[in-house]
Amino acid sequence: MRFERQGRVQDLDESIQRGRAMSLSCPNDSEILNNLANALCMRFEQRGDGKDLDEAIEHHRVALQLTPAGHPDRSSSLNNFASALWTRFQQRGDGMDLDEATEHFRVALQLTPAGHPDRSYSLNNLASALWTRSEQRGDGKDLDEAIEHHRVALQLRPAGHPDRSSSLNNLASALSTRFEQRGDGKDLDEAIEHFRVALQLTPTGHPLRSVSLNNLASALWTRFEQRGDGKDLDEAIEHYRVALQLRPAGHPDRSSSLNNLASALYTRFKQRGDGKDLDEAIEHFPVALQLTPAGHPLRSASLNSLASALSTRFKQRGDGKDLDEAIEHFRVALQLRPTGHPDRSSSLNNLASALFMQFERQGDGRDLDEAIEHYRVALQLTPAGHPDRSTSLNNLASALSTRLRQRGDGKDLDEAIEHHRHHRVALQLRPAGHPDRSTSLNNLAKALRTRFQQRGDGKDLDEAIEHHRVALQLRPAGHPDHSSSLNNLASALFTQFEQQGDGKGLDEAIQLSSTAAEQSLAHPSHLHAQLNLAEMSLALWRSQHTTQDLDDAMDHYRAAAQCAPAGLLRRLQSSLQWVEDAEEHQHTSALDAYAQSLQLLDSHISATSSVSSRHQARKHFPPDLSVNAASCALRLGDVCHAVELLERGRALYWAQIARFRTSLDDLHSRHPRAEMLVKRFRDLSAMLNRPAQTSFDEGRSVTTIEAEVQHYRDLVEEWNKVVEEIRTFEGFSRFLLPPLFADLREAAREGPIIILIASKFSRDAIIVLHRRSPVHLRLQITSEEIRDLVVNHLQNIRYVHHDGDYQTPEEVMGELWKKVIHPVVRELKKYVRKDSRIWWCPTSLFTALPLHSAGEYERGSQVLSKLFVSSYTPSLLALNKARTYPKTTSDINFTAISQAKPLFAGASWTPLHYVDPEVDEVEKLLPTPPVLFTKLTSSESTKKQVLHTLQGHQWFHLSCHGKQDLKEPFKSHFAMQDGPLSVLDIIDADISRHEFAFLSACETAMGDLSAPDEVIHLAAGLQFMGVKSVIGTLWSVGDKVAYRLVSAFYKEFCKDGTMDCTTAARALHKAVATLAEDNVPLEARAMFIHIGI
Repeated sequence: MRFERQGRVQDLDESIQRGRAMSLSCPNDSEILNNLANALCMRFEQRGDGKDLDEAIEHHRVALQLTPAGHPDRSSSLNNFASALWTRFQQRGDGMDLDEATEHFRVALQLTPAGHPDRSYSLNNLASALWTRSEQRGDGKDLDEAIEHHRVALQLRPAGHPDRSSSLNNLASALSTRFEQRGDGKDLDEAIEHFRVALQLTPTGHPLRSVSLNNLASALWTRFEQRGDGKDLDEAIEHYRVALQLRPAGHPDRSSSLNNLASALYTRFKQRGDGKDLDEAIEHFPVALQLTPAGHPLRSASLNSLASALSTRFKQRGDGKDLDEAIEHFRVALQLRPTGHPDRSSSLNNLASALFMQFERQGDGRDLDEAIEHYRVALQLTPAGHPDRSTSLNNLASALSTRLRQRGDGKDLDEAIEHHRHHRVALQLRPAGHPDRSTSLNNLAKALRTRFQQRGDGKDLDEAIEHHRVALQLRPAGHPDHSSSLNNLASALFTQFEQQGDGKGLDEAIQLSSTAAEQSLAHPSHLHAQLNLAEMSLALWRSQHTTQDLDDAMDHYRAAAQCAPAGLLRRLQSSLQWVEDAEEHQHTSALDAYAQSLQLLDSHISATSSVSSRHQARKHFPPDLSVNAASCALRLGDVCHAVELLERGRALYWAQIARFRTSLDDLHSRHPRAEMLVKRFRDLSAMLNRPAQTSFDEGRSVTTIEAEVQHYRDLVEEWNKVVEEIRTFEGFSRFLLPPLFADLREAAREGPIIILIASKFSRDAIIVLHRRSPVHLRLQITSEEIRDLVVNHLQNIRYVHHDGDYQTPEEVMGELWKKVIHPVVRELKKYVRKDSRIWWCPTSLFTALPLHSAGEYERGSQVLSKLFVSSYTPSLLALNKARTYPKTTSDINFTAISQAKPLFAGASWTPLHYVDPEVDEVEKLLPTPPVLFTKLTSSESTKKQVLHTLQGHQWFHLSCHGKQDLKEPFKSHFAMQDGPLSVLDIIDADISRHEFAFLSACETAMGDLSAPDEVIHLAAGLQFMGVKSVIGTLWSVGDKVAYRLVSAFYKEFCKDGTMDCTTAARALHKAVATLAEDNVPLEARAMFIHIGI
């Protein structure tokens, strides 16, 4: 055929057309039918059209019938027909085609007796079909027969025969298969020998050389996995490299070559720990993945391979991007392996393991719970006898043990004890020589140590140590898990020392941890080693009281907190442990420990993608960290540093939001590069500031959420780089760095700021003055006494009194005056005149008390409100920011919004009878001009309309229901007609240049007592987002009292026919005094406070 010589498809089409015509005119000519069928088979191989193959098989069937027994062409007809059936089986998987092909190959062999020139081909064909059938059905007889036929075929193709290399390859491949099924090493050794000879017979330039290289490499790799001889693996990698070079871009087998080389390199890394092997593997895996697009049968395997390598690199170097990408690929691979897929259990295990690492990195319990669920399902898919059962048992038991340590759930303990038994089974399934035996030993040892900690049976600890020792022997120096094994054995020995006081055990533990620390400088396990050494040094300090041991312990904590590869969460946890031990032992490094912890906490929280999830993440760490840090600085006599630390650690959410809204007008026009950076900073800030309401409860898929979270972290990383570059410009070296005291004291330029600190270590007041040194006062009140004041106060405002003695509001305020406020006032009188403005910046439990109302009411003597005009500020930075923009000098856009009876579902609201009259009163009292007034009544105040109106009016009055959500403070809200207007809505609104807000609603300035220093409430939200002057309420208020207060306030506020937001505090001060003159009870008037300038 001309097609076979020149390869022109048109020639093939013409040949088929002529053949069809000839078959019609000569339907009984077997030769014509055979030729037509062969041409159709060729075209199928070119184009893949199954109709051609079906037609070819039909013609072969007829041709065979026309060559009966005894016909000279019957054997070739049988071979042709069988070959076409075999091809169709390979395409469609119909076993009937394979059975029929095998039968025809067998008959054809009988027709080519010994000495027949085609006997070797017939032997080869039958052997190949039998081998294929054995792989499909697992029938060892088929495989044995195939090998026997391949041996005879090889004998018929002696040295020099053109097909000898093909026969060698076929026999070797069949032997490899039998080794995989039965494990006889002789089969594998013989296969490798044949593959070597076959490679010699396919020299450079031979079209099948890449196949021969690949076959030999795969067999060598298999032998390495069985016997562990590194030479086999090295040789396999070399052959894979050459094979890849022979399969350039466009070659149909390039993706398998890339995968093979990458997998072998990955295996070598796991054996020897050379990072170059891992990096090269990760370089090849993505290219292989691109060559296996959606729908490709090997795509799930490609995804899995890449994800496994990435997760391993994360374990080695701690780059979160690697783990994020690994989880993403593992999820997609799992979707491609649905229920019933043979590799589903391994996919579940892989994804679960990556989620488990994510939990260890970020501490989100949802990751741990999901990992355990996947481990459970994977275990169900690996019944007794399954080769992966030991892995599944190990994984689930380890995850349950971790959750037990985290939460102490008795169910987990029971299940972990059950799986503790499985750990032993898993170890038995990995006998001596198994490549994963060290992992089983390690997991069993950790489980035993956990059980010892639960039950105290010393036998468990002894056995754990023994297993850790054997695991360490199986992980020699250079092994990627060597340092982890050193750490694990050291931890177990130290636990034994703590129980038994064996000094030798402690010495060995210190030596092991020191070695681990030296060998893992750029590895996440370095942190574990440093923590071990810190604990051991403290143990020495407790027994010997040598100062050097205590210093060493703190140095080890410092090193752990600075171990970048270990990730932010583990570094933060280490730093907090440093804080705890430095405080306990009154070590001079305590202040450094606090500073490090605050920095790491800020970085950890800022990497969380939504405001609400940041709030959840913050709950995992001490709420009083910043006040304790300030207390530490005060105890060391550094008042200025105390203020800096307090500012750095409080109101973290607001500080982070503010960073993304920072102006750079001064830098914009300096330089073309500066202009570009400003634009990039603004673009990135806008993207980071956008998803304020993102949370996990919006019905989106886990994959979508994880993709968003990963994208957010990437944006944060790029944003940080832009900020670093901005700091290189003159005048911007401290851009967005924590403010220094010299900057913070500017907040006091209109009057002193009193910071009240309630730490477990000390109770203090700091008076910040504008041009003088700050004044520190040690308050003579205990934490318990402050707590009692808060409890009594809360009972009063909620009208809940238990049987027995309780304090009236006046008594509570009298106690507050005596123990806290009066000492401050006594000092203030040295610096400011009576009736001056002062600002309170309370922390911790002080945030729950109405400081401005303190006084000796019962004796009729000193009351704070008769001495000074009080305002509040959540932070000095917020007060500074409020003074940044100039006040309005032209028309004032003022809106008053009322909502007397919200209609949205999910809440029951009491009608507010004074709301609409209140808004009418505000309209009546405002001066026109300069005020341009807009009113929204209850029927008009929908959430959307209110947001739109607020953005167009820099002055506003809200009269409605307010609600503080204690579980999710960012969902605290004003109740509008059709839904809640929340703190999150305020964050998303543009109110950066607003001047005044009067929040005539309940609980608008009441914070979350579980995290008081985060100051998450409606009034603070408005001020942090830009409103200069805010009036809010600390607790629930009656709408009649609110009406009277509002009326008195606006009469005073607008008395001169002008309006200035900086006079709001005095106007409120006088309005509250008016209520007092009218005998309104203290608890009914003290809830109104002023925040801001």
